This record gives sequence, structure tokens and C-alpha cells, in this order.
Amino acid sequence: MTMKKKFIPPLLTLVVWAAMYYYYLPPLNIHSQESWLFFVVMVAVALVINFWAIAKTLLFHRPANWESSKKLRRLWILPVALCLVYGIGLLLSSPILRASSYHQLLAVQTGDFASDIHEVNYSQIPILDSDSAARLAEREMGSMVDMVSQFEVSDYYNQINLNGKPVRVTPLEYGDLIKWLTNRDTGIPAYMNIDMTTQDVELVKLPEGSGIRYSPFEHFGRNLYRHVRFHYPTAMIRSSNFEVDDNGTPYWICAVETKTIGLFGGTDIQGAIMVNASTGEHQYYDVADVPQWVDKVFDAALLIEQYDYYGTLANGWLNSIFGQKGCLQTTEGYNYIALDDDVWVYTGVTSIGGDESNVGFVLMNSRTKEANYYQISGAKEISAMASAEGEVQHLGYQATFPILVNIADEPTYFLSLKDAAGLVKKYAMVNIEKYHIVAIGDSVAECEQVYRDLMENNGIDASPAGENLTAEGVISLMREIVSDGDTYVYLLLEGREEWFEVEARDHLEILKKQVGSSVELHYMDTSDGVLTVTDVA
Repeated sequence: MTMKKKFIPPLLTLVVWAAMYYYYLPPLNIHSQESWLFFVVMVAVALVINFWAIAKTLLFHRPANWESSKKLRRLWILPVALCLVYGIGLLLSSPILRASSYHQLLAVQTGDFASDIHEVNYSQIPILDSDSAARLAEREMGSMVDMVSQFEVSDYYNQINLNGKPVRVTPLEYGDLIKWLTNRDTGIPAYMNIDMTTQDVELVKLPEGSGIRYSPFEHFGRNLYRHVRFHYPTAMIRSSNFEVDDNGTPYWICAVETKTIGLFGGTDIQGAIMVNASTGEHQYYDVADVPQWVDKVFDAALLIEQYDYYGTLANGWLNSIFGQKGCLQTTEGYNYIALDDDVWVYTGVTSIGGDESNVGFVLMNSRTKEANYYQISGAKEISAMASAEGEVQHLGYQATFPILVNIADEPTYFLSLKDAAGLVKKYAMVNIEKYHIVAIGDSVAECEQVYRDLMENNGIDASPAGENLTAEGVISLMREIVSDGDTYVYLLLEGREEWFEVEARDHLEILKKQVGSSVELHYMDTSDGVLTVTDVA
């Protein structure tokens, strides 16, 4: 009986350790501080469970147990050695000693604003921020009587480019544990798709049998993190983003973190694990091999952190603290821009001195980490937001954090103005270099026209870019679309495949035309392929 009792504490320790690992799922990786902390907790748990056995051996040992007692007393060497390794690892990984390595984490190129960022295209301007998108999704979910009793909208909002348009997508999640039990066989049946340009919200129902079965909302083996951890035990998972491919198939993109400086420093992304949210199929890709349709591997916080290292540590750590010569840092916020079917993180760049202006701005690719810096001085984003709010202070609207757009080769802040309910009511454009030029409009098109007029009045050539062309023919197809309260007529001419866009309020004569009518259109052929009609005859 005594021998059996002797083995109970060690067995209990192993069982508790296994349960702890199953619950916390730390990576088995020496570079993970989370794993070091987990190991410390494991040791503490073992000491608590085996306390009486250890105490008896150390304090009340018999001569026959002297050797065992000496071995136990030597165990203090192990925690001391681990503490030394951990402390030395932290020191050798810090910017204090490795400033140059931190500075080189991000390769920054100098870009040309006019050539890198094309003129504004209404179909690609996101007018919603994450808070507004979440509110719209919640309202749409409330109207789905068949689902609202079982599911809720999750917080996993992610901005992606889907078929050339910026959208935010997020899956549904189970309402509670009971609803998980009753629905887990079929999985989560849908996800939300919020169009960032039109404010349209769509509940995308997945085909029968293709529900989302692998997610952070599942339990046991189908929990996303547990599923990934058991297949990739050493991977340090930094984030898990929900995305859909061009066919609408849902995936989880799990960014795999690595440490490139010393034991714990130089956080970077080495690749991504793609998990099919319906089937659980998974595949690891290095960063260079991640498929084109994936939009986010590098999160905005990491990109901004790396740029701050780049901007502050060029002349060493001491200079970043005391002299601060040539030190630059990012501003108070960031936003996302859709360029060339990729999502780029935008943020302003200012000097550490704390002045109220930007010296430029930086765009960083969320998939490849490509970074381009543009040296354009002007107002900080916070100042632009205050200017826009000042124009409508009688209405009490709040401005969203701006995005960067190109209008007549002028770098411009574009902002949405929201009411107290979080709904977008107006739009604003602020010239970055001449920030006294502030335009407000009820629609994006109206705001742009007011902005161009203001620039013309200030001596800036704001005529739309593109070649003036003429097209004559017979209308073969004609459609009307209402966007932001304005009616646009889209035409196809016989023998041509391009769509011609006509704003009805500016060209009322188009309303007299119909399929089969002859028409002469004067239009602008812009670089984005949109044929904007400037005159109808």
C-alpha cells in the first residue's frame, strides 16, 4: 500500500500537466516567452503536488536516504540556470544592444505618390470603419429570424479585397454552449459580408454540408487553435484571420511568428497556415508562397512596430532616447487601402519632437510586408479629423480615421462622418499639404466635386485625369443604379464591351434614351478602366 501511495503524486502531476497543455496549448518552441512561462507554472504545480514527499526527504530523511536528499538539494541549480538563460536571452534580444538589427527588420523604399496610387475610384473607397461595419452586421443579423436565436455575429472582422472590392468579412458564432451542442453537427452555416463602399450587408449562406466546423468558437478537437497546435506543435501562432477566397470558400489564415534577433527579439512572420474552415484541411506556406488571394498575413500592429524601429533606431538606441536626431515615428492611428488587389496598411509619419504635422506617410503590404515611404509634409490625421468635424459641428458628427486617396495627383485625406448611431451621413476630403481646403458632401461624388472646385479656386489644376474620347453607336443595354442617393446610368454600345457610366443629374438627356437609341458619348478613359461620360449628345 505504501508503494502505491508513493506513485500517486508523480502520476497526478503528469495528468495535471497533460490537462494544462491541452487547455493552454503553448508552442513547444524555445523562442516563445509564453512557453517559458508555461514551464515555470508546470514546475510550480509539480512542487505543490509533490510538496509533502519533497519535504519529508529534505527535512526528515534517514541516513539510507542521504543520497536522495543530496540530489534533491541540487535541484535548485536547474531553476537558477533557467533564470540566467532567460535573463541573458532577453538582454541579447533587446534594442539596447541590437539597434541596427531592429532597424533592418523592415525594408522601406521611397515611392512616387502619383504613379503608385492611382486616382480615386469610387468602387474602391471604403467609407466604413470597423465599428460602423460591426453595427451594420448586427442590424442585419437581427432581421434573420431563423438564425438570430442560434447564432451571433463574431468579432473576427477582417478587411479583404473580394473580386476587386474592399469588404469586411466575419463568421457567425454559436450563441452559447447549448446552441453549440445542438448545431455542431452542421457547423456554422453562414458568414457576414459587408461592402465597405456601398454599406450593403449580405449574409452569405454556405452550401448544405459545408458549414464552418473549424473555428475559435468550437470546442475539443475542432477548436481552431487546438486543431492547428496538434498538427504544428512548434509553430508560434500570432494571429488568425478569417478570409474567403474568390469562390466564397471560408478559410482561417494563421500567421506563424518567428524571432529573428537573439532568443526573444525581432518579431517577424515566417509564413502562414491556411485552414479550410469547413473541412479542416490545412497547409503551411512560407511568406513568399502565400496565394495571391490571401490579403492579411502581417497584422497592422506588427508592421507599425517594425516601422517605428526603422524610424527611431537608424542612429542607435541612445540617439532614440536622448538626442533623437533624425528619429521618425508613426502617428496615432492607421487604416487600410486597397491597391492592386492587395490590402495595404496606411499610417502617417511624424518626427519624435511632437509637432502637429506629418513629414510623410507609409504604406505597408499586409501580405508581403513591402513598405513604401512618401515624403509629403502636411496635416496630421488627427488635425484633418478635427477640421472635418468643425465643418459640421452643428450636427455633432464624428470623423473616422482617414484613408489616403489621390485626386488630381494631390494627396488627400478621405473621411466619413458618422452620427451618434454610428451611421455614415456625410463625407469629407482634406488636402494634406494645404489642409485649409476642406470639402463636405452628402455623397462621395458630391464631396469630390466640391473638393475639385475648392482646389481650382486655390490655383490647383484639379481636372480629372484621363484622355478625352468620343464614342458613337446604338445602345444595346441600359441599366440604372442608385448609389448614395444619386442615379447612375450604365450603357453598353453595339460592338463594344466597355460599360459607360453617366451620372443622371448632370446629364438629364440620357433619361430620354432607351435601348436602340443612337447616342454620342464624350468620356474619360482613366487608368482604372472606368469610362466616365462627361457629355451626352
